[in-house]
Amino acid sequence: MPEKEKLRIDKYLWAIRIFKTRTLATEACKAGRIKLNGQNIKPSHEVKIGEIYQVSKGIERKVIKITGLLENRMDAKTVVSFYIDETPIEQTQGYKSMFQAPVLKRDRGAGRPTKRDRREIDDMKDNFFDKEK
Repeated sequence: MPEKEKLRIDKYLWAIRIFKTRTLATEACKAGRIKLNGQNIKPSHEVKIGEIYQVSKGIERKVIKITGLLENRMDAKTVVSFYIDETPIEQTQGYKSMFQAPVLKRDRGAGRPTKRDRREIDDMKDNFFDKEK
């Protein structure tokens, strides 16, 4: 297996396919979106097996535990064995439900919603988000 003793966090996050390019992984580290025990880490931080990292990527939040070191990028099926996704299920579902929310559209020229329309829209939104819980 392609394992190495010393490995940079930016290269590791790229190799396990969290980020599309190594440059994006490096920029995420510099911007403070990669944390170890709540502390920002530099792109040159050495990855160790057993460490748990918090990764923020856009609106998505992940918590990953390192189970193996991977230097080069591989196919997605192989990569899964090098880390454990410990992201809380509430965060995962919240992120996914954002893309399933109803999209409300009004006809062009219909004007602003009336008070009655607004109440109906609010009820529909409330019912949608309550049924998932």
